[in-house]
Amino acid sequence: MTIPPLYVDVHVLQSVPPSNLNRDDSGTPKQATFGGAKRARVSSQAWKRATRTHYASAVAESDRATRTKKIRELLAGRLAKVEGLDAEKAGRLAAALVKPLGIKASQKKGEESAYLLFFGKTQLDGIIALLGDRAVELAGLSDDDLDAEIKQLPVQEELTKGHPAEVALFGRMVADLAALNVDASVQVAHALSTHKVQTEFDYYTAVDDENTSDSGAGMIGTVEFNSATLYRYATLGIHQLHENLGDDAPSTAETAGKFVDSFVRSMPTGHQNTFAHRTLPHLVLVTIRTDQPVNLVSAYEKPVASTHGIAEESAQRLAEELQSVTSTWGSTPALTLATYVQATDKLNDAFGASLPFPQLLEKVHAAVAGWLEHGEIR
Repeated sequence: MTIPPLYVDVHVLQSVPPSNLNRDDSGTPKQATFGGAKRARVSSQAWKRATRTHYASAVAESDRATRTKKIRELLAGRLAKVEGLDAEKAGRLAAALVKPLGIKASQKKGEESAYLLFFGKTQLDGIIALLGDRAVELAGLSDDDLDAEIKQLPVQEELTKGHPAEVALFGRMVADLAALNVDASVQVAHALSTHKVQTEFDYYTAVDDENTSDSGAGMIGTVEFNSATLYRYATLGIHQLHENLGDDAPSTAETAGKFVDSFVRSMPTGHQNTFAHRTLPHLVLVTIRTDQPVNLVSAYEKPVASTHGIAEESAQRLAEELQSVTSTWGSTPALTLATYVQATDKLNDAFGASLPFPQLLEKVHAAVAGWLEHGEIR
C-alpha cells in the first residue's frame, strides 16, 4: 500500500556542559567549520546509536534488533536452546542456514561475517521455524546433503519481512546482497553548536592511596573537552516507515512517537563517567510536512555571540528561521508543535504555545495515525 509522503522533522536545542561526547582518532571532540567559524560537532552516527539504544531499552529483549557479525553464533545458540542440539550440531546447522544469505565470511574469524549485519532477533526464530521438526534429522546429514536441503528453504525471505522497529527506522545495507537492503526511514544530521567553540584541556592527576613514601601523583593525564549549545535535527519519513513495517498503520504511528521521544531524550555516552554531561533540551520543535524535510540549521550560519547565555538567543534565531522559510519558500508545515522552557512572544508566534513534552508526543502519534487512516492530519 502506497501512502503520500509525510515527514516528521524534529529540531532540538540542547546545552551540554564540559564534555567529550564524540571524539576523533586523536581523542579531540569532533568539530566542523560552519559559517566560517569552528563549531562543536557530534556525528550523526553517534546520535543514531544513542537514539537506537534508548529506543531498544523499552522493547522486550526477544523483540529487539541487533547489529553484529555473529549471526551464525546467535543462530546456533537459538538452535541449541529450541531444538535441543548439542553445540557442534547446532553450529554446523547454523553455518548451513547462513550460507544462502551469501554474506562474506571474515578473513580473521571464519565463523563471523566480514561486516556487521542488522536484523531482528525474531527473524532468527523465523529462519529456525523453516526447519519444522527436521532439525535433528538435518543435523545428521552429510555436508553436501545438508546444503542441498537448506537451499530449498526461503532463508533470505525471512530477513526481508517482519522487520523490528529499529531496522524499519534506521535501515540496513548489505553490499553482497541487495535483496536484504532496507531503506532507512530516518535521517539524522550532525549536531552543531550554534556558536563558536574552543577545545580546552582538563589536566588531571590520580593519587595512589597506598603510597606513603612520597607526595607525587600515581598517574597524570589530560582529556580534551568543550561545552556547547547544540542544534540537533532528524527527519522521519512516515511513508517509508509504513512500508518497512509491512503497511502496519498502528505500529507506524506508535513507532513514530517513540522515535521522537528517543531522539529527544538520548545522549551519546562518550566520556560520560568523566563529565556526567546528560541534560535535557531547552527546546523541542516538531514540524510535520507533506512537501519535503527542512533542516533549519541556517539559523546559525552566523554564529550566536553572547556572554550572557546562548540558549535564549538560539531559540529566537530558530523561530525567525522557521518564519523566514515559511514566508520565503511558501513551505508551511502541516502541523507545528513545540516544547520550550523560556516562553517569549516570538517563540509563541512561530511555534504556538509550549506543550508538555508527553502531550507533544501524543499529538505526533495522533497526526501520523490520522494521516495513515484518512490521508489528512487531524
